[in-house]
Amino acid sequence: MNYTTIRKGLVLCSALFLIVFSSFSQDKKFFVFLCLGQSNMEGNAKFEPQDTTANGRFLMMQAVDCPDLNRAKGNWYQAVPPLCRCHTGLTPADYFGRTLLANLPTGVRVGIINVAVGGCKIELFDKENYQSYADTAPVWMKGIIKEYEGNPYARLVEMAKLAQKDGVVKGILLHQGESNTGDTTWPQKVNVVYNNLLKDLSLDAASVPLLSGEVVNADQGGICARMNTIIDNLPQTIPTAHVISSAGCTVAADHLHFNAAGYRELGRRYAAAMLPLLGYKMKK
Repeated sequence: MNYTTIRKGLVLCSALFLIVFSSFSQDKKFFVFLCLGQSNMEGNAKFEPQDTTANGRFLMMQAVDCPDLNRAKGNWYQAVPPLCRCHTGLTPADYFGRTLLANLPTGVRVGIINVAVGGCKIELFDKENYQSYADTAPVWMKGIIKEYEGNPYARLVEMAKLAQKDGVVKGILLHQGESNTGDTTWPQKVNVVYNNLLKDLSLDAASVPLLSGEVVNADQGGICARMNTIIDNLPQTIPTAHVISSAGCTVAADHLHFNAAGYRELGRRYAAAMLPLLGYKMKK
């Protein structure tokens, strides 16, 4: 047997190994959820000791490098806060994931990818028009945007494509609207972002619903509460959208952000809405 034959054999074996390995690399029981929005999705409240217990089945993919946390962009870690950037707080995604796992079979894992920018309008996630918005953003917001190399939407897609090698995207969580308060075209703008994500990630709307949370409710003195009327109409524009009520979710002193207890409850409500869409019931 000559060298050429041996080399061809090695190449063939390598190709077969890659085919076999890739066929087993994606875990169908690894449910991945994409999270985006502004500061209430980032998480504005300080997390507390009860929020930091790890669960080996609950993971998060780091979307920015956080050397102080020993986390690198694009890698999976146990999902303990912060789930967004290096110095953000408790987010609805924390108790969304924890509640899902309490109600899913033990063989299922949950992964979170959270890309959010405090204070931003939904326009920042419009992949065709984000630049004109980013260019006029305040200096403090530009600093956050820079952490995503200037394009949060592109970073979310980049991370999601990595995650698709390991698991299956099962839903998209949105918490945004405060900066678009009063904008009656908001549902159409959200629809653009949602459909772009579906297209760019080769997802089907029927199996990847959009869950959108209300902003701080009027019953808590929410300063943007009138936006909830617009958010509540989202399913009229996106049939696979589901609105998560914020009624009774407690808030911070600014009446713009939720407090830690409010984030926990809101996260549980996101999970309660998602479970039946996954084919499971919420345990009593």
